[in-house]
Amino acid sequence: MKILVTNDDGIEAPGLWALVGELARAGEVIVFAPSREQSGIGTAITLKQPVRLEEVEPLVAGVSAYRVEGTPADSVILGLEVTDGVDMVFSGINRGSNLGNDVLLSGTVGGALQGYLKGLPSVAISVDYSEPVHFEVAAKLAGLLAHRIRGGSMLLNVNLPNVDSASIRGLEITRVGRGGYSTAFRMGQDGAPGAYRIALGKPDWTGGQGTDIQAVRQGKISITPLKGTLSSARKLPALDGSLPALLRELVGGDETPLGSS
Repeated sequence: MKILVTNDDGIEAPGLWALVGELARAGEVIVFAPSREQSGIGTAITLKQPVRLEEVEPLVAGVSAYRVEGTPADSVILGLEVTDGVDMVFSGINRGSNLGNDVLLSGTVGGALQGYLKGLPSVAISVDYSEPVHFEVAAKLAGLLAHRIRGGSMLLNVNLPNVDSASIRGLEITRVGRGGYSTAFRMGQDGAPGAYRIALGKPDWTGGQGTDIQAVRQGKISITPLKGTLSSARKLPALDGSLPALLRELVGGDETPLGSS
């Protein structure tokens, strides 16, 4: 079993190497991780300039490791391009949770997404932040998951409370809650005219029963399956029943769809 590992905290982050050390017990591990922290970069990829790759000395024996001058998504795209036979992708262990709407901004999730888009089982794994961080619990869970998810196409976002294993109160399959740091931006001027700084404010969490937010609040591990289907195909009251009229206005009375013959 070959496992590609990335993160968004950078290649020197202790959470990355805690994850690699445990996964190396489950199979062959190869690391492609950003050269520096990429928190909040989401699914961004580098298109306008070269992405540089450099092999580095691993902190876990028997592992191949590469520093990528790019994002977590770049790292996985490049890793899958130059490496044959990858069976799954893990991203993390992030120092800080990725819950609620924050999954849309998370570089940790963004890295795992690229594995999922290639049809591989992919896992983003994070630990709620406070000091000291209990990476060892998340790392052990990752090793256990690696044996169970091989062969299926899935994208899992896993979040753990920052406690030791004896203090874990349960494990739940959850849905994404609402709110988070992504809805708590603060703006301020940066001294120069026209220059502003975006900072994170106090997050507003809305974690109902069954959500990732609520599970972690209760001291439980949250495993959230993320879907690749971006549209919900649900009814829209503002448009239902008015599509024929909308089309008539658009094409000047001709209800033949644009581009059809």
